[in-house]
Amino acid sequence: MVETAAALRTVARNVRAARTRAGLSLEELSRRSQVSKGALVALEKAQGNPNLATLVRLADTLGISVSALMQGPSEGRVRIVDADAVAPLWTGERGGEARLMLTTSGPAPVEVWRWRLEPDEPYPSHPHQAGVVETVSVTSGRMVLIVDGVEHTVEAGQTATFDADAPHTYRGSGTETCSLIMTVHLPPGPASTT
Repeated sequence: MVETAAALRTVARNVRAARTRAGLSLEELSRRSQVSKGALVALEKAQGNPNLATLVRLADTLGISVSALMQGPSEGRVRIVDADAVAPLWTGERGGEARLMLTTSGPAPVEVWRWRLEPDEPYPSHPHQAGVVETVSVTSGRMVLIVDGVEHTVEAGQTATFDADAPHTYRGSGTETCSLIMTVHLPPGPASTT
């Protein structure tokens, strides 16, 4: 519980700092991100329990990575992250999960995720900002990737990439658990203010 409270304080501090850097009021961030003002106020006070969709919307709107909202200061030149040390940001009804392992630094950061999807378990994602590209590499099992309503089967040993500014869903397929590594390539610079 102490780790969860510390993580929430880090997210609160990072959201407030990113909002301030972007020159956005709570009302404007709420409007652009489609996250209620009440939820934002609670989040900036380190209260509540934001879900993955909320964090993705805030990160997209603020032009930063999800892990930039969650990470404390850099620990040095090399970071090694153990999957078991990272709490899932999404847990599915059938036991699937998504863990944001890390985000690279630089003008066009890349998020590295580890996913597990059980058979017929979906995770629908809203469209991201223009310029976001996702790549999924299935390491075991099979999944169905649905982009803009079109289904694509991706099996163990295969990799798919797509522009993530369209609605997309990941769904476990077949009879065994699907494990995959996802990278989210973020565009350089802050999100558009239009």
